[in-house]
Amino acid sequence: MIYDHIKNIGLYKGLTPALDAALDYIASVSADVENGTTLLERGVKAVVSEYETRLVNEKGYEAHRLYADVQYVVRGRELVRCKPLPQVRELIPYDAGKDAARYCDEPGADMVIGEGYFLVVFPDDAHEPCLAVDGRPEPVKKVVMKVPVE
Repeated sequence: MIYDHIKNIGLYKGLTPALDAALDYIASVSADVENGTTLLERGVKAVVSEYETRLVNEKGYEAHRLYADVQYVVRGRELVRCKPLPQVRELIPYDAGKDAARYCDEPGADMVIGEGYFLVVFPDDAHEPCLAVDGRPEPVKKVVMKVPVE
């Protein structure tokens, strides 16, 4: 997992070409980016959506096998809860079509994304996104980069 401010994004360049493409994209994206999915180089996808954060994410934690996620909120703030995959209990088995399995457990580390902070979660990182910061739901606009694991 990587959690840092966008001003430090250069520290993470060079890990993989696909991750570089995703980091370049979020470093240049603005709040007026259109909702939808954009396919970039090296199989990287940018998924932009708007929604309201919530007090509870009924889906619980998720983890992927084929993709790492780079999560960046361009408007608003969101809490994402993270735990190492071995520390969560599987609730819904892996679905290859969705590249996701669902997990449940006690809260993990809380990361607030927005206001310039981004989060990278790898296949070993269970994460529970879409949560309200300080118990106050708010509208967000978020970019999730789906980065193929190389």
